[in-house]
Amino acid sequence: MNKFLIVLLHTYLSRIKSKSFVITTAIFLVFIIALANIQSIMELFDNEETDRIAVIDETEGITEQINNQLSSNESSIVLEEFNGTKEEAEEAVLEEEFQGVLTVSENEENLPEAVYSSNAQTSTRIDGQLRMQLQQIKEAIALNQAGIDAGIMEDIYAPVNFETEMISSGEGTGGEIKTEEELSGARGLVYVMLFLLYFAVITYGNMIAMDIANEKSSRVMEILISSSSPVSQMFAKILGIALLGLTQVGLFIVVGYFMIQTKKDELVGGFFEYFGLADASLATFIYAIVFFLLGYLLYATLSAMLGSLVSRMEDVQQLMMPVILLIVAAFMVAMIGLNMPESSLITITSFIPFFTPMSMFLRVGMLEVPFWEVGLSIVIMIATILILAFIGARVYRGGVLMYGTSTSLKDFKKALQLSKKE
Repeated sequence: MNKFLIVLLHTYLSRIKSKSFVITTAIFLVFIIALANIQSIMELFDNEETDRIAVIDETEGITEQINNQLSSNESSIVLEEFNGTKEEAEEAVLEEEFQGVLTVSENEENLPEAVYSSNAQTSTRIDGQLRMQLQQIKEAIALNQAGIDAGIMEDIYAPVNFETEMISSGEGTGGEIKTEEELSGARGLVYVMLFLLYFAVITYGNMIAMDIANEKSSRVMEILISSSSPVSQMFAKILGIALLGLTQVGLFIVVGYFMIQTKKDELVGGFFEYFGLADASLATFIYAIVFFLLGYLLYATLSAMLGSLVSRMEDVQQLMMPVILLIVAAFMVAMIGLNMPESSLITITSFIPFFTPMSMFLRVGMLEVPFWEVGLSIVIMIATILILAFIGARVYRGGVLMYGTSTSLKDFKKALQLSKKE
């Protein structure tokens, strides 16, 4: 146990003190802080003053109505009536006195129409707002001319009250959809879980493989393997990197939570409400933790086994490609399943160990899945981890003694043969 702790602490401390870890963590923390203060940052770089628009109004009071609407929407656009010809107004625009010229008139039906002139190559922000405000005024005038009350039109165009309900068979078939509130919260948690697991496997799986390859290249491995059992050493590294990941993610969560609390008025509703997690059940959060940990252990064990086959840092990425392809495939299947969690593809892959962490969590998050199915998937995952640990220990014992170029999975056989000679 003492040797196990030594390897674990060595793995953890050597990584947490590395420049790459410190720089990466600092970059992410700065990104989180910047994201929480994005509004303030945008205001610092926002040097735009009031957008003055010259108006040649050939109607009665349209300009005032547009100004009132723009003011109520806190727009930076201000319309100023121009006493002169359109040519003179355009000349003023060229001299940068105004951003543009708006000519407002009425058609044969006494409805407003307008022409916006500007020397800017892209003026979609200004003309888009002006068009929208004038459209609202035109609709109000048209309704008034037709003798139709505006409130009636609002009721007509109001969204219909339409809800979806699922009929529960009461037999626990696993196809019953949760309520809309639970589904919304579960979907947000599923998104977070999928990206976290994908990030953890890609990042920390590579760390484990590279850490082993680095020690082999320095010949430290020969000393370690003779003083500690391969299983103990392998899982010490896996847990050491796991602690490193928890430290890093923990920092992200603490800083993110602090920023959300300080900016809760700007980020309306807080983190859980913002991502729709407030309505997620406690069981969903528990399943998220369970499947995340099992998924990490599964892929980390595989990464450690593959990492023991290489002795050069540059060979790690090539031999890790199967692991990366597996997690990418699982991620893509899960993303497809977000729109159809009850499909046969998701059901089948939820019992395939390398897909289970994402597919089964997707199901338990968005469907009412029978407990025996969840339990069976967890048992299959645990069994797979134990089998990989058993095979990995043998491969690890032989693989850590292999040196030279090793970028093929055929080296499994050589590693197993070396382990038998021990």
